[in-house]
Amino acid sequence: MQVRKTLLWFFSICLAAILLLGFAPDTNKTESNKTRVLALENSWNEAEKHNDSHAIDALLSPSFAYTDSDGTFMNKQQFLASVSTLTYQPDQIVNENMNAWAHDSAVIVTGTYREKGIQKGKPYTRRGRFTDTWVEESGSWLCAASQETLIKETVK
Repeated sequence: MQVRKTLLWFFSICLAAILLLGFAPDTNKTESNKTRVLALENSWNEAEKHNDSHAIDALLSPSFAYTDSDGTFMNKQQFLASVSTLTYQPDQIVNENMNAWAHDSAVIVTGTYREKGIQKGKPYTRRGRFTDTWVEESGSWLCAASQETLIKETVK
């Protein structure tokens, strides 16, 4: 009876070790994917601050779908055109409180953002929440969908 308990205990320990070793590379890959996508989020902001639609184009999936904070829907070409217009001149775009969740070949990013600049000749300041869906396509991480919602400023 003691031998059986010892063998069962030994088998359980071996099985746990195999499972942990098997998941370790996936955990490292998952964290690496999340880190990479969060860096791409910041690159997107920098490109948008400079109205660099070419740099943003490299970050977006061909099937990119965007819902703006006012409810406007844009495909990739429409979004790129909106970024490259000179009537949109952001001075600052900063992401805050970003979180990333990895799911196989997708990473979902949520967070808040602050944006200041000039649009159509008038200064603006915005604060909002966003959800971006990134997918791994042909070895690259590309944003497939993005949605923004403004946060209403509270008066004190």
